[in-house]
Amino acid sequence: MSDDRDIAEALCAQVVEAIDQRKMLRPRGGDSKLFYGEAINAQPLEIGEHRGIVNYQPTELVITARAGTLLQAIEAELVEQRQMLPFEPPHFSDQATLGGTIASGLSGPRRPWQGAARDLVLGTRMINGQGEHLRFGGEVMKNVAGYDVSRLLTGSLGTLGAITEVSLKVLPAPEQELTLVQTVDQATALRRFRAWCAEPLPLSGLAHLDGQLYIRLSGTAAGIAAACQRLGGDESTMSFWDELREQRLAFFSAQPQLPLWRVSVPPATPVLDDIGSALVDWAGGLRWVRSDAPAGSIREQAERHGGHATCFRGDCDADRLHPLSEPQLALHRRVKQALDPHGIFSPGRMYRSL
Repeated sequence: MSDDRDIAEALCAQVVEAIDQRKMLRPRGGDSKLFYGEAINAQPLEIGEHRGIVNYQPTELVITARAGTLLQAIEAELVEQRQMLPFEPPHFSDQATLGGTIASGLSGPRRPWQGAARDLVLGTRMINGQGEHLRFGGEVMKNVAGYDVSRLLTGSLGTLGAITEVSLKVLPAPEQELTLVQTVDQATALRRFRAWCAEPLPLSGLAHLDGQLYIRLSGTAAGIAAACQRLGGDESTMSFWDELREQRLAFFSAQPQLPLWRVSVPPATPVLDDIGSALVDWAGGLRWVRSDAPAGSIREQAERHGGHATCFRGDCDADRLHPLSEPQLALHRRVKQALDPHGIFSPGRMYRSL
């Protein structure tokens, strides 16, 4: 315990020193999500050695771990108790850490049914932009007054401070899982997604790629058998969902010269026109797009349907994250000023003006 306290104190001291020397810092765990967001020039603040599970009570369905803990180590511990991280976070590397997972805020195919990363974060500890080690939230679900800082940190890409500890809600692993495949076009798949999501089916994944509609069912054997009879299709391998989550499908490696766009839209959004090849995830709510279309064209389509578009990988002709409105940008500045008044943490990582 003393070693971990010493590491945290040393990290706080590095932040204070950076303030004095006017140096910029970026929290670094395993760098598995370094590609995400804008490239910045900042000195790494090494979080990777601050690791280990602090508290895990399977009966309480909560796990607390330090930010440098490897994601695969946490998942291995949960598997021993037949539990899981409900938001199914992508790793992208065997060096992925809990801190980077929460800082990136990314969720896998199970997200529409089990919640996003920020929905499962109960509490955090973080070092703010004044070198203070603070605690927010706890290990139970509750309402909060003012800013819910733990959720603000989720997806902030290290721009508000350095996450040092996270408490997460976990859930029991399903008794059984099965994947079905149907051969349909994208428009038909989207119509089926809308209909199925309105029914009491044990869904945990709906995706479409290259004329194939993929259905993941999770639950009891009886419930899955009834759903198979209702939905139809051919049984397929479960590995599709891991390959989708980790972007190992051929779709993600094809045409690497083109940017990969992450387009988030309401699930009922129809097929997006004239912007390139697409992989549909989240029952229609997430469209991965390979396209050389101008960023403005892709974002205009996303906005028209009430969504937004991020240049996830590769080079693009605009800011990587979808531009904010002036009121949104003003709110971001207020939050940044409150938590990082000297502006030393990952400046410009999310938006170049922040």
